[in-house]
Amino acid sequence: MNTRDKTIEIAFADEATAVAARESDQDAKLPNAIGSKKNLFDLDRVRLEDFFEQVLGEKRYRAHQVMKWIHHRYVTDFGEMTDLGKTLRAKLELHAEVRAPIVILDQASTDGTHKWLLGMDPKNAIEAVFIPDKGRGTLCVSSQVGCALNCQFCSTGTQGFNRNLTTAEIIGQVWVAARHLGNVPHQRRKLTNVVMMGMGEPLMNFDNVVRAMSIMRDDLGYGLANKRVTLSTAGMVPMIDRLGEESDVSLAVSLHAANDELRSELVPLNKKYPIEELMAACQRYVQRKPRSSITFEYTMMKGVNDQPQHARQLARLMRQFDNAVQMKDAAKVNLIPFNPFPGTRFERSTEEDIRAFQKLLLDARILTMVRRTRGGDIDAACGQLKGQVMDRTRRQADFRKKLQAQGATDAAA
Repeated sequence: MNTRDKTIEIAFADEATAVAARESDQDAKLPNAIGSKKNLFDLDRVRLEDFFEQVLGEKRYRAHQVMKWIHHRYVTDFGEMTDLGKTLRAKLELHAEVRAPIVILDQASTDGTHKWLLGMDPKNAIEAVFIPDKGRGTLCVSSQVGCALNCQFCSTGTQGFNRNLTTAEIIGQVWVAARHLGNVPHQRRKLTNVVMMGMGEPLMNFDNVVRAMSIMRDDLGYGLANKRVTLSTAGMVPMIDRLGEESDVSLAVSLHAANDELRSELVPLNKKYPIEELMAACQRYVQRKPRSSITFEYTMMKGVNDQPQHARQLARLMRQFDNAVQMKDAAKVNLIPFNPFPGTRFERSTEEDIRAFQKLLLDARILTMVRRTRGGDIDAACGQLKGQVMDRTRRQADFRKKLQAQGATDAAA
């Protein structure tokens, strides 16, 4: 175990013990156990209105006041919500709570990137990352504890999987970051974009993710424009179709290869939903949303997927997509330099190869950007996120055995 992992483990254990003690003390004092109270982070506007009307016996507009207190002013104590009557505040104390994730570690990068390790329960934690840039601030949000998929180049995948996050745990990440930044929706915007691109596959946690994105886009929530909330998927074809029917957000697809043989090696989900099916689903998504586009993410790995023939394959695939939807630049390519992590067999493509790859795509009239690596000094770059996962698979144990074997080999050499 490296120093960083030891620090996380110790900090998490200390905080989890303290939280357990506080909750035990609260449980003894309250007629209702903490767990029986409704965490209002779980509720979008409609569900919160229903809660006020059906559970509290109050007018639906009262929910709007509480949403502003929670998501605009970052107040979690009902006693401080001064425009609510004492009777209503007493009802809220009895039936509800506003419980944010526990901040276990708070790290800042030299480039301004910020990362939080957030406790979800006494055994699990996830990471969220804020990336500031000129004129914008993007928060990368997790949707699962670990990841149920096993993409070969992603550090999160090596930790295995424990469970989906609740809506409260997803929107709680936004709340923690927005409060830290001093974000004020509609006035002083520090948080301008959210990407569901952290730990986990968002479409495997569909209902909770869609509800959380609704709060992000609600004027009573964080007031983000639809196009400024992006969901990134490895290619859950049926759920891409469902997303197109039920939500209105930007879509990003983790492609990483333009032929099935290589993509199945890198992204095992491709064996179930091959590229032809995936691109057809993307086509349907764009056709449901005129003037929208899809970003195809492509992680650049040395000698794996960064050669000229790979660029030509990708260019053909993107042109076919644009032609199918009859829209120029419907497909955008985001080239991501691979971010290494302990135990990986992959290496980052050279800057020369990345730029040559981009040029081939641009010459083919494919809109192509190279993502600048941010937060590498705090392991906050794309593909590096790791939390504290009580793995329900064998993946984490197998990866640790692999690291131990590598260490023994290196020591012998």
